Amino acid sequence: MQKTDSGRQPIDWRKLSDRARDQFGIRRFRPGQKELMEAVFKGYDAIGVLPTGAGKSLTYQLPALLLEKSVLVVSPLLSLMQDQQEKLETFGIEAARLDSTLSTSEKKETILEIKAGVQDLIYVTPEHLEKPVHLESFRARGVSLFVVDEAHCVSQWGHDFRPAYLALRHAIEQLGRPPVLALTATATPEVIDDIIRQLGMRKVRRTTLGVERTNIFMEVAFTVNAQAKHDKILELIRRETGTGLIYVATVKAADELRQWLPEQGIQAGCYHGKMKASLRQDTQRRFMDNEFKVVVATKAFGMGIDKSNIRFVIHYNFPDSVESYYQEVGRAGRDGAPARAILLFQLEDKRIQSYFLGGKYPGPEESRRYFELIRRLATSRPAGMGIRLTELKNLSGLSEKRSKVIAAQLDGAGIIRRERQSVHLLRDFQTDEEFESFLSAYEDRHKTDHEKLEAMMKYGQTAQCRTAYIRTYFGEENPQACGHCDNCLVPLEDRLGIHVAPTLGSEESSPLEV
Repeated sequence: MQKTDSGRQPIDWRKLSDRARDQFGIRRFRPGQKELMEAVFKGYDAIGVLPTGAGKSLTYQLPALLLEKSVLVVSPLLSLMQDQQEKLETFGIEAARLDSTLSTSEKKETILEIKAGVQDLIYVTPEHLEKPVHLESFRARGVSLFVVDEAHCVSQWGHDFRPAYLALRHAIEQLGRPPVLALTATATPEVIDDIIRQLGMRKVRRTTLGVERTNIFMEVAFTVNAQAKHDKILELIRRETGTGLIYVATVKAADELRQWLPEQGIQAGCYHGKMKASLRQDTQRRFMDNEFKVVVATKAFGMGIDKSNIRFVIHYNFPDSVESYYQEVGRAGRDGAPARAILLFQLEDKRIQSYFLGGKYPGPEESRRYFELIRRLATSRPAGMGIRLTELKNLSGLSEKRSKVIAAQLDGAGIIRRERQSVHLLRDFQTDEEFESFLSAYEDRHKTDHEKLEAMMKYGQTAQCRTAYIRTYFGEENPQACGHCDNCLVPLEDRLGIHVAPTLGSEESSPLEV
């Protein structure tokens, strides 16, 4: 197949399979890959929900070798971008990367290479797409396909709320509206619909596979305090071969475990957002090279990391949602061999997640103040003159994150239009009801997030099959018991020595008190 614009040429699957074999060593396509690549080559927007290890990356990496213009991949994490770039190099494929780890001179050189068309694949963080100079570079090169990897991050109902993702729809339009491919391992039907809405996707081809990972043994260990958690961690790590991850909810917990584990004779790394980028990269490199038995990390680590011998994932605290939990669990057993996922359940941990949720979204008064500032500035300036986002942030007294979130909300409601780093007032709210609906939008999201947290707690307390619980959560109908989780193999009442309801979430069941 020659390089071609999407939708311009019939798909020759034999030649495509030959290219996949020769370039990537792949002898047959996995479920879902062919359907997504067909959508890509025909120029459709598409969304793929495929389990971790199902080969989502191939659905854009192989087309990138054949499409006429570049494939732009939006990725949420520096570690993920680095991992993908290094892996492509082993296949003899050059990929550009734009992120905060590059020096000014390195960024200038990369931008020149992009404009010259040196690389077919370009990885970029969503924050870099907010910068006009980078959008200009991508537009000059031309984009055949706009990929959003880990697309659950796009959704405000998802589990990694990040304001820069709310501007991706604007970036897509600025790049001439190329076909969009959104990929993730976990998404409820509501999150899928929100991804499509947030990205402005059209005539979407959907490919959704089941979420079950049959090689992962899922279990919950009830713990009463930190000492009980430490004892369980030592027991698990000393029993397991291979490497593992310990996810924690706070930076403080990550640092404390990182100090404690070597005192127990266990080589451990640490990864969280307050570390310097160079230290985070070093932790990832050493983990990939098997220098660490375990990495203690906040939720920032692990997304898309292709390390085959991760044999266990331990959650020191339960996370904010079933989505977050299953994403992180999926980093074990990518090679298909048996792996374990252990949640250390302590009811008091709910306070940690509730605290984080409390400050996640702008409040009604902050949204009101921000809009009234836009209205006042717009009426005091010449018609058509924009208002800089930095000016709005400074005058409103809001953080950059909150300012961007409210601006994206107003843009979505058709009240303002974002153009690069400025906004234009299009209209006022037509009724008091419309304004009140705008003000209360994030209160609804806050309520939804608390419901997600409650669902995560119920997962830890349920007596039913854990896989069935998760499959039901993600919208699968009539899931069967998996036969390979702790509740399937040893009933919860036998492990705890008490009677519990057979299921959780049904009308006749009730939560377990521990």
